[in-house]
Amino acid sequence: MKNKIQTFLVIGFLIFMISCVKTEKKDDKILNTKKELTAADILGNPDYLAISYGGYREKSREEGQPTIAQLKEDLKLMHTMGIRIIRTYNVQPKLPHAANILEAISQLKKEDTSFEMYVMLGAWIDCLNAWTDKTPNHDVESPQNEGEIARAVALANKYPGIVKVIAVGNEAMVKWATSYFVQPDVILKWVNHLQNLKKEGKLSKDLWITSSDDFSSWGGGDENYRVPALKELIKAVDYVSMHTYPYHYSHYMPGFWRVPENEQNLTDIEKVDKAMLRAAAKAKQLYQKVVDYVHSIDASKTIHIGETGWATTSSGHYGVNGSRATDEYKQALYYKHLREWTNKEGISCFYFEAFDEQWKDAQNPKGSENHFGLFTLNGEAKYPIWDLVDKGIFNGLTRDGHKIKKTFEGDKEALMKTVLVPNTEYPR
Repeated sequence: MKNKIQTFLVIGFLIFMISCVKTEKKDDKILNTKKELTAADILGNPDYLAISYGGYREKSREEGQPTIAQLKEDLKLMHTMGIRIIRTYNVQPKLPHAANILEAISQLKKEDTSFEMYVMLGAWIDCLNAWTDKTPNHDVESPQNEGEIARAVALANKYPGIVKVIAVGNEAMVKWATSYFVQPDVILKWVNHLQNLKKEGKLSKDLWITSSDDFSSWGGGDENYRVPALKELIKAVDYVSMHTYPYHYSHYMPGFWRVPENEQNLTDIEKVDKAMLRAAAKAKQLYQKVVDYVHSIDASKTIHIGETGWATTSSGHYGVNGSRATDEYKQALYYKHLREWTNKEGISCFYFEAFDEQWKDAQNPKGSENHFGLFTLNGEAKYPIWDLVDKGIFNGLTRDGHKIKKTFEGDKEALMKTVLVPNTEYPR
């Protein structure tokens, strides 16, 4: 009898252990499933806010590559804001910025299992003779493009849990990019190449491929862009990434920006508030134009916003004697309007951008291109995110040794003195 009881106990223990192992494996599988999100899960999900990110602090990218430690500081700041997917722009051999970002994310994930960040990895595309003293040949691509694509593929394969999208080119088809633009067939060539690598098992089948370009490049503007190669490109990408910049349009197409006759009797701040509603409406209008054209080619294709933003300083077209679009108050309204709209509609918006970068117009400190960030270079939070400082979410976090504090020392009255009504007589 004693032996039988012992036998039953042993059998019972074995059954219990097998059950525990199965449960543990099942739990591990569920955990792994949660971690292995794809672009299809992330894009358009309001719980996964997107932003464009460049971590450069200095006036030269070549001489001022941010360290892994600096990138980790930035990533923590973005993460605490709710950012979960960031966009990078190139993988050029002399600029290891994107590779270092991926390594920084990988390290943070190992240090803290709750840390979650994904990447839309950009591969820069140029035409022949781009950025040289020779005349750019927009009908022939640069021989450097092949290496750029190969490096993007290598990084996507090295960090498959982080890289969820590869974007072939940045504003590479729009014709005002006179230094480097290419014809759509060049972008199509490399998109097809990457899609074939997915079919061959040389890239993850869940990796999404796109190109990130101006609204006009995607058929939302001038009909001259609507060439056969663009139609094929629309079919080839996994989704369309389009850009829209009402900030720039306040100079280049200012009709929407001027204060209309029926608003002339409003207070100055009411005029500004109305102008920013019109700016948001302009972004929506151009987005819809892209949707209409893209869906005329492929009704199943999703369209997300690869870039949109608002600068806070300008010594040029957008300052006092220009359109007067520039200040932190207007940036805050634009950021609020765009986040509310895109989150509600299930559109990913890679807001441009997280931090100011002074290399973009290095000879002109007050050039608008240097001032699109939600943070200043030294980590001050601009007005769009003052409320996050109030909530204390940045407590304990720094940028280059600077604690996160508000611009204008938190004095809203001082900030509002910089806010000007749109220049209705500009340009004459």
